[in-house]
Amino acid sequence: MKTKNLILASVLVFAIFGFTKQDTPQVTIEEPAKLRSIDQHAFQAGEKLEYRLHYGLINAGTAKLEVKKLDKKIAGREVYHIVGSGRTKGAFDWFFKVRDRYETYLDVEGVFPWVFVRDINEGGYKKQQTYKFAQSKNKVNNGEGKSFDTPHGVQDMLSAFYYARAIDYSNAKKNEIFTIWSFVDDEIWPLKIRFLGKDEIKVSGDKYKALKFCPVVQEGRLFENEEDVTVWISDDENKIPLLAQGKVMIGSVKMELTKASGLANPSARIK
Repeated sequence: MKTKNLILASVLVFAIFGFTKQDTPQVTIEEPAKLRSIDQHAFQAGEKLEYRLHYGLINAGTAKLEVKKLDKKIAGREVYHIVGSGRTKGAFDWFFKVRDRYETYLDVEGVFPWVFVRDINEGGYKKQQTYKFAQSKNKVNNGEGKSFDTPHGVQDMLSAFYYARAIDYSNAKKNEIFTIWSFVDDEIWPLKIRFLGKDEIKVSGDKYKALKFCPVVQEGRLFENEEDVTVWISDDENKIPLLAQGKVMIGSVKMELTKASGLANPSARIK
């Protein structure tokens, strides 16, 4: 039962936050450098994204992502306070209750995290984390007295989602792989996404122009094959996730956008 519960929790985390862990590779740590700047226009303070999660035919839960402007600076730089939350509902809530909350304090100019907070309860499995990033020194403190060397501009579980949106895909070639270095559970590992081309999809009754991706996953873990996971993001400057679906060893999971407000740019919705 414990193994089954952990698999279900992993499905929920994937559907809401898009992460599938791989083996930790060797990584070269860069020398300390000046804090970077990225010219991004994909998101802004006031943006809210809401999702519905299906597990098979069951309406299993909801998720929300919200971007707020922090009323103080960190290291003299503007900061977004971004909160991601996910919860089960209905019959699934009775079967496997999930109450997850993720927070990242994201540098507005550099699109990297200063602080990451994770507070999860998944079927009785509870975990709390607070990571503090010293980005100019390429280090992170895990809140438990341990410090780790990291690549420059390393991401956390939630900030990686926003950094992925800041990437320019306009000249992306089919099967091109984009890598985002992240710090997760005291390990450095790459979130890799493969570009599959352009598409049109229908989500919650609306049709969108979209870019299609699949996470590069390790076969034999949660997903049997890399192609079992597909993510569509809007083919516009917002680059918001519209739909994610995957076949898993114990069924299928789908996450779809239900509401988007406060967007920085016009939507790719086809009228």
